[in-house]
Amino acid sequence: MAGAGNIQDIKKRVKSITGIEHITNAMKLVSVAKLRRARHTLDATRGYFHFVTESIEDIFASADEIPTKYLRKDKDEKSASPCYVVITSNRGLAGSFNTNVIKKAEAEMRAATGGASIVALGGKGRDYFKRHGYEVLGEHVRPPENISFAATHEITRPIIDLYDEGKVDEIVLIYTAFRSAVEQRVTALRLLPIDIEPDPEAQAIGKYVEYEPSVSEVFNYLVPKYVEVVIYQAIVESATCEHAARHIAMDNATNNAQQMISDLNLYYNRARQDAITRQIIEVVSGAEALE
Repeated sequence: MAGAGNIQDIKKRVKSITGIEHITNAMKLVSVAKLRRARHTLDATRGYFHFVTESIEDIFASADEIPTKYLRKDKDEKSASPCYVVITSNRGLAGSFNTNVIKKAEAEMRAATGGASIVALGGKGRDYFKRHGYEVLGEHVRPPENISFAATHEITRPIIDLYDEGKVDEIVLIYTAFRSAVEQRVTALRLLPIDIEPDPEAQAIGKYVEYEPSVSEVFNYLVPKYVEVVIYQAIVESATCEHAARHIAMDNATNNAQQMISDLNLYYNRARQDAITRQIIEVVSGAEALE
C-alpha cells in the first residue's frame, strides 16, 4: 500500500509534467502561427521561383555557347572536391528535422571520391559539422524567416566564387522540401555544374538570338542569379518545414504529457484510496483491541 510520501511524490510529478505540458502546448501554438506565415511566404515565392528558374533553364537549353565551366561534362564522373550547402535550423525541438538533413549530407559526402567541404546555413548543422571535424568553408546562422532575397546574395556570392576559382568542382544543395504540413522530404540538388539537356529545336531558334555584350558575360550574370533564386527558395521551404516539424513534435509532446498526467492522476487516486483504506483498517484494529 502507498504511503503519504508516495502520494506527495505523485503530486509533485503531476505538477511538474503539467508545467511541461503548458510549455509544449504554448510552443505548439507559436509554431502554428509561424507555420501559417511561412506557408504564405512560400506560396507567394513559388510562382516567382518557377517563372525565373524555368526562364533561365530555357535559355540554358536553347543556347549552344554556354561557358563550359558551368556545364556538367560527364554524368558518370564523380566529383573530386564537392561543396555541400546544408540548410538546417538554429534551434532544436523539431523532431528529426535537423538529424535527417545531417544524415543526408553525410551520406552524400561518403559517396564523394575527394575531400568534401561544407557551407552551413543554420546553427545546428554548423555545430555538428565543426564538432565532427568537417571542413566548414562558410556559415550563416541568421534565422531563416529573416533572410530576404537581397540577403541571399551575400550568402551565394562566396559560394559561386569558390566554384569560379576552382576551389570546388561541384556545389550541391541539401535541404528539406515541403510537401505538406505532415510530409517533408530531405532533398539533394546539384546547383553547379548545371545538368540540362539541350533542346535541338530551341537551339535552332537560339542561333538567331544575340547576347550582349557577349555570351560569356550573359551567363556569368545568369548563373549566379539562378543559384541565388534556388537557394532562396530552399531557405523559405526549409523554414516552412522547420515550423511544420516543430508543430508535430510539440503536438506529440503535449499529447504524451497529457497522457502521463492522466495516468498519474489515476495512480494518485488509487494510492490515496489505499492510504484511506489503510487508515480505516488501523482505526478498526485499534478499536477492536480496546474491547
